[in-house]
Amino acid sequence: MRRLNRKKTLNLMKELDAFPKVPESYVETSASGGTVSLIAFTTIAFLTIMEFMVYQDTWMKYEYEVDKDFTSKLRINIDITVAMRCQYVGADVLDLAETMVASADGLIYEPVPFELTPQQKELQRMLQLIQSRLQEEHSLQDVIFKSAFKSASTALPPREDNSLQSPDACRIHGHLYVNKVAGNFHITVGKAIPHPRGHAHLAALVSHESYNFSHRIDHLSFGELIPGIINPLDGTEKIASDHNQMFQYFITVVPTKLHTYKISAETHQFSVTERERVINHAAGSHGVSGIFMKYDISSLMVTVTEEHMPFWQFLVRLCGIIGGIFSTTGILHGFGRFVAEIIFCRFRLGSYRSTSVPLPDGHTSNHLPLITDNSTH
Repeated sequence: MRRLNRKKTLNLMKELDAFPKVPESYVETSASGGTVSLIAFTTIAFLTIMEFMVYQDTWMKYEYEVDKDFTSKLRINIDITVAMRCQYVGADVLDLAETMVASADGLIYEPVPFELTPQQKELQRMLQLIQSRLQEEHSLQDVIFKSAFKSASTALPPREDNSLQSPDACRIHGHLYVNKVAGNFHITVGKAIPHPRGHAHLAALVSHESYNFSHRIDHLSFGELIPGIINPLDGTEKIASDHNQMFQYFITVVPTKLHTYKISAETHQFSVTERERVINHAAGSHGVSGIFMKYDISSLMVTVTEEHMPFWQFLVRLCGIIGGIFSTTGILHGFGRFVAEIIFCRFRLGSYRSTSVPLPDGHTSNHLPLITDNSTH
């Protein structure tokens, strides 16, 4: 009884077989079929390798939402070298709430030579080249996000000790914590002092002939400091053409959450517009000589997430490639054989021309002769 049930079950499974087997005696191979099969296998192998490379790659997904965090502090990371002595310049931040953040809260004034060493010049040239490429190809920013912490720091290499070169500039570096409102970070003549209506700089003791706001921005960023991230102003160098010159940078800061397979950090991206002009009160160009960075905080927050193709999607795409190529090549091969047979049959029919056969009564017959077995020998 059990054997009978097994036999019925086996017969039922055979009837449900969607892949019937063809006996080998019914299979006919051909040279054209082998050629098409070889082309199909080669194409499948090539596309499989390409699909595997796509599966290994990742991409960045951007999502936007309203930034609801208004109470936390914003960190500004600064590394700027000004071509003036440290006792002549002062740096501080003044925001829209009239809150002053002095440079003494986190910035260091370091006397250094303004001229760079050959190694530092090479890194600065590389940063400027990357900046020019980023302005043309915005997709490179995704590569920089994914390579964060893997690449070397963008800071300039340390300067070799050279006692022959006297320090004629001031390197202002460090970080400040400010309110998350629009503000103005500036470097101008004289040290900043608090004032009931704002703040002021003691510039009266510095002669105008010593003004020189040529500067180099080695690094400027907002938020958490992430090594390997290149910011828009990194590597910027400006040479003043006049003693009384103002350099202005209008910055829009966008809060950014970065989530990759290497890091997860809260930082800020920013865009910048530059302007520079000579202060000449007689010509109507009013202002104060110095370097002014006016920043504004965007109300939108960007979440940048590194994504990867799921393994099931890779299998589906791979099955589609294999099945699609087999089906397509089979259709093309069948259509090619059909066309070839039509052309070959017409060629054979054309070879049997009508012949004239003489008859005993003197007439001729234009009918095709019958092909018999005897006539083929």
